[in-house]
Amino acid sequence: MSAVMGEAAGQGTTPVPGDRVVVMGVSGCGKSTVGALLATELDGTFVDGDALHPQANIEKMSAGIALDDEDREPWLREIGVQLGQAAAAGRTLVIGCSALKRSYRDLIRAAAPDTRFVHLHGTEELLRERMQVRPGHFMPASLLDSQLATLEKLAPDEAGRMFDIADSPAQLASDAAAWLGS
Repeated sequence: MSAVMGEAAGQGTTPVPGDRVVVMGVSGCGKSTVGALLATELDGTFVDGDALHPQANIEKMSAGIALDDEDREPWLREIGVQLGQAAAAGRTLVIGCSALKRSYRDLIRAAAPDTRFVHLHGTEELLRERMQVRPGHFMPASLLDSQLATLEKLAPDEAGRMFDIADSPAQLASDAAAWLGS
């Protein structure tokens, strides 16, 4: 069964057109796979947050250099803008984004306050194993330690929930959709 925690009081409302969801977690947790499946479950659109990174960020990560907060800020603001535009248009949007720190999630919520977070988490061993078998991804497994050190789990007052990646992507998407609809 999925491990869940960190749900903010009153945030488990029925999804309506225009629901905004960020599937978050460290690299290798399945944000893109689960996010795409979740978007299908919610009859929405999925955007891989990696596609919104400025080229300079991609080059840095490809070289094995961890991004700092200054690098991440314009990327996180763009994710918030995308979610905010979806809200204004009444569209359901799911974005895969690491959102590792509370301050990062706050930047996203500044543009899209009703965003809810699906935090995919797992053991370091499982994450590393997954990263080592991903073909053609710009994020090397060597940066996992940096991401794990940066990760701040969802606080009780944040609209979000944790899901254990030991479950299949389809099960995770189903569980997340059920939580979003509860």
